[in-house]
Amino acid sequence: MKYRAVKGMNDILPEEAERFALVERTFRATVERLGFRELRTPIVEELGLFHKSTGETSEVVQKQMFLLDREREKLALRPEGTPSAARVYIGQSQWAKEPITKWYYIGPMFRAEQPQRGRYRQFHQAGCELYGDPGPLADAEMMHMLYRMTVELGLVGTTLELNSLGGSEARVEYRQRLKAFFSAKLETLSPHAIERLEDNPLRILDSKDPRDIAASEGAPILLDCLSEEDKTHFGEVCAALDELGTPYRVNPRLVRGLDYYTRTCFEISAQTGEIGSQNAILGGGRYDNMIAALGGENVPAIGFAMGLERILLAMPEAKTQSSSLCFFAPLGARAGRAALKLADQLRTQGLTVEVDGRDTSLKAKLRRANSLAAHVAVVLGETELDAGQAQLKLLAEHAQKDVPLSELVETVVRAFEGVRTP
Repeated sequence: MKYRAVKGMNDILPEEAERFALVERTFRATVERLGFRELRTPIVEELGLFHKSTGETSEVVQKQMFLLDREREKLALRPEGTPSAARVYIGQSQWAKEPITKWYYIGPMFRAEQPQRGRYRQFHQAGCELYGDPGPLADAEMMHMLYRMTVELGLVGTTLELNSLGGSEARVEYRQRLKAFFSAKLETLSPHAIERLEDNPLRILDSKDPRDIAASEGAPILLDCLSEEDKTHFGEVCAALDELGTPYRVNPRLVRGLDYYTRTCFEISAQTGEIGSQNAILGGGRYDNMIAALGGENVPAIGFAMGLERILLAMPEAKTQSSSLCFFAPLGARAGRAALKLADQLRTQGLTVEVDGRDTSLKAKLRRANSLAAHVAVVLGETELDAGQAQLKLLAEHAQKDVPLSELVETVVRAFEGVRTP
């Protein structure tokens, strides 16, 4: 019997894992420069955490949760990272909390949605959570950081869109206006939108159904419901982005699919790669009420999450880089032992070294060295050992030379100067 990966779960082979690692390294370096520190949480949480934070009416809670129903426990695989981080933050003793707490996370998430390209049931997210700063500068700095990161990753034509969802009062008023607007168009809405009309009409604006998109034309604009304080906050966010030179577009129709967002919300989309035109690769916003709703203090917060699979689909193919591999092709047991010792010395110098210990021909070993795109191949046999030397092949240059064994490590290290990648 052949076993396959569960539908919607994706194996990541070494070549793709290298691209994942590139994005993760870039993400870590970017956010750590702004003072964020890594947080790691379990992939299993109490189901109630997501009901309370993500919202009973959200698509995630209603249809996309992977549930683990044990005898006295109702558990779920985490569908996102923000509620887990909030749980950890609330659980910290007050004296351990800093005035501003900045965390980031990277890891797998789980949603039982219909699998499609770039969207899997197990997927990977990276994100940040910032607690304690209610100001517009924190919003602008986070969006600027993310826009710069997408440029660094080579994403062409990225677009930053933002909106303000206002505070609680603005959201209540806006829901009432939307409900009245869409109630007059019931016959044109999708069944899903009709369900959302009572409990969460903002989700209709987020619908991809052509019927709902058409029905949303002329819908009330949330910016018209903002309080003066909300308007001031949003204006200062935009002014800070202008000062930073960050290109953006205010999108009055932009809403987030989760219930906990307030005031600033944003998305970055990409027009390049394999995900089509204008597809969101990351999104986030402010959620000043979540910590209090989960039983903590009244602490403002802002955060975002980006899907690594979506980022990779939008990224251009990585430029070919010179290999950092040194390959040993020993012939015979004695040469194999000598190769192991030399390889160990080279690894302590920071090189990646592979020893092909198979009992095969030199031709077969060198064929493998070429398939691995090795930069250097070292040939060792009885003849070379008796002469106290090794044959060094510079594969990229199609050149070779004999090198004394006493000088081999130093010579190989020099051969990699300017070639090794970080």
